[in-house]
Amino acid sequence: MSRDYYAILGVRRDASPEEIKKAYRRLARELHPDVNPDPETQERFKEVTQAYEVLSDPEKRQLHDLGGDPFATAGTGGAGPGGFAAGFPFSDIMDAFFGAASASRGPRSRARRGRNATIRVELDLSEAAFGTTRELVVDTAVVCATCSGEGTAPGSHPETCDMCQGRGEVSQVARSWVGQVMTTRACPQCGGYGTVIRTPCPECSGDGRVRTRRKMKVRIPAGVDDGAHIQLAGEGEVGPGGGPAGDLFLEIVQRPHAIFERRGDDLHCTVAIPMTAAALGASLTVETLDGPEEIDLRPGSQSGQVIPLYGRGVQHLNESGRGDLLIHVNVEVPTHLDEEQENMMRELAKLRGEEKPPGKFAPGQQGFFSRLRDAFNGR
Repeated sequence: MSRDYYAILGVRRDASPEEIKKAYRRLARELHPDVNPDPETQERFKEVTQAYEVLSDPEKRQLHDLGGDPFATAGTGGAGPGGFAAGFPFSDIMDAFFGAASASRGPRSRARRGRNATIRVELDLSEAAFGTTRELVVDTAVVCATCSGEGTAPGSHPETCDMCQGRGEVSQVARSWVGQVMTTRACPQCGGYGTVIRTPCPECSGDGRVRTRRKMKVRIPAGVDDGAHIQLAGEGEVGPGGGPAGDLFLEIVQRPHAIFERRGDDLHCTVAIPMTAAALGASLTVETLDGPEEIDLRPGSQSGQVIPLYGRGVQHLNESGRGDLLIHVNVEVPTHLDEEQENMMRELAKLRGEEKPPGKFAPGQQGFFSRLRDAFNGR
């Protein structure tokens, strides 16, 4: 025996077919001419390929183990050492580089998943806060009622492709420097489906679906925010060939509110009060999402003060409880006084000793000369 094919692949004589295939794939990646084009490596690649051809064939392997020549009966279609025998499994070389993806795919289904769709839904603040039900009109693709998604005219059905005999692919054998190789591609007549539609459905032109408008009611959960997306599984477009529908996404757009500003699940608003109410205190009626509500304004309230109303904000999404309503107080100082009002204000200033206000500076609000002095003093 001139060659020890086990030694060439680096496997034991009792190696399993899987071990032999694994060894061949590893060597094929290392020695393939596209990776190592030098002549010496090409010769080594031919030896490895020939060894795999013998050891992967049970009959040739048995003849080799008995000391015979596996290529003695190859005839004109075979090849001696350094060549490929006729019918060599070229797919194994492809598997070594591309894995199982290079294997025969077979016919593919005409039914494919439909596309997802997105529609905008505008909500008022109260609808977003507490949830609502909307009836939507959706322009989408549905299964053709005439052919039930098959794509053929009534009374007919897809026919087996006479070019690929229903396999969805055709093979071509060509000779190269390594011998005969076989390549496989999608059938050009049926496009890889394995069947052809001779008489398309007049309603959908063979697509298996038609476009239409349908109405649907959807529930908007409480607490959704502006920009949120709600996924409705299986409510999108039906796929070609009557395939499963994609998903429908609702993009939430919250309209601006005249009073409230939303920040997360909290609401903010500003209440303007006269300075007399701020000084003396008062009872105010304020608007909330639940309706008017009374609040007590303490004497001496200042601009910028925040009055919280707990649990009067937006419902937490998918949780119990609500955010808060935060009321910002803005004290209004009159810009115009009549003579009587002015006299009363002067009298009040006199009583409070504020005829010449001291003009105290709060921390961080010093005048220009104070800041200049601090800079020179190194403070």
